[in-house]
Amino acid sequence: MRALDVVVRERLHSDVVLVRQVAEYIIGAGGKRLRPALVLLSSGACGYAGVHRTEMAAVVEFIHTATLLHDDVVDESELRRGAKTANALFGNAASVLVGDFLYSRAFQMMVGVGSMRVQAVLAEATNVIAEGEVLQLLNCHDADVDEERYLQVIRYKTAKLFEAACRLGALLAGTDEDVEQRFARFGMHLGTAFQLVDDILDYSGDEQSIGKNLGDDLAEGKPTLPLIHVMKHGTPENVAAVRHAIEHGGREDWAAVLKAVVESGAIDAARARAREEASLASAELAGLPMNDHMKTLLDLTTFAVEREF
Repeated sequence: MRALDVVVRERLHSDVVLVRQVAEYIIGAGGKRLRPALVLLSSGACGYAGVHRTEMAAVVEFIHTATLLHDDVVDESELRRGAKTANALFGNAASVLVGDFLYSRAFQMMVGVGSMRVQAVLAEATNVIAEGEVLQLLNCHDADVDEERYLQVIRYKTAKLFEAACRLGALLAGTDEDVEQRFARFGMHLGTAFQLVDDILDYSGDEQSIGKNLGDDLAEGKPTLPLIHVMKHGTPENVAAVRHAIEHGGREDWAAVLKAVVESGAIDAARARAREEASLASAELAGLPMNDHMKTLLDLTTFAVEREF
C-alpha cells in the first residue's frame, strides 16, 4: 500500500493551491482504502503484478474520494472519519469543484493505461454511481421504500465501485471472461454487504469508532434496511414512529426510532442479510486457484460483515 500512497500523492498535484489543500485534506483523513486494495488484491489473486495495478488502484481511490466530496455536500454532513468534512472547512463550492478535479484526474490516469476496456469499466461505474446518488435522493423522506428499492441504491451507489475494482484486477491480469465476471460479482456482493453493515452501524455503532454521528441517516430521512424492517415487521406504534421520523427527518424522534429498531430485531435481521451477501461473494471465488491475495479477499467477506467500524 505504500506504493499506492506514493502514486496518490504524486497524482494529486495541481498548480491551484486550493485544489491541493482540499484534495490532500480528504485523502489524508484516513479511511480503509478498501476499494483500491481490491484492485491490488484481485490482480494479485489472478497472478498480475504489473505496473498498472497501482495506477488503477489510485484511480479507484480518486473516484471514491470524489464521490465522498459530493456526498457530503448533498447530505450537508459536517463529520467524516471523526474529522470535519471538506465542505465544513472549505465550503460547498470548493468541495464540489475539487471532486470534479479528482474525477477528471482519474480519467487522465486511465488514458495512460492504453486500454479502452479499462476506460469502459470505469466510465460505466462513475455513471452508475451518479444514478445511485439520484435514486437515493428520490428515496429520502419516503417511508414506503421497500427492500428492493433500497438495495438498488446500494448496488448503484456503493457496490458498483467494488465491482469495478475487482473486475479491473482480473482485467489487468488478462483472465478469461468467466473469471472476470466472477470477480465482478464478488465485488458487487462484497460491496452490498459492506454498505448494509454501514447502515446497521448508524443505529448500533460507536460514534468514535465509525467516525460520524449516530443517527445521521435518520436525520437525513434515509430509509435504510433497519428502518425498512421495522416498517414491515414492527408494532403499529413503532411503525408510526419510524414513518414520522423518515418523513420529517431530524433527530427529534431518535429515541423512539432506536427503541423500534431494537424491539423489532432489525439489527440482527439486517446483519443476517449482510451475511447472505458475503456468502454469495465467497461462492463466486470458489474453485479458483488459492494464493495469499485470494485468501485475503475471502477474509474480507468476514470483515465486511462482522466489523464494528
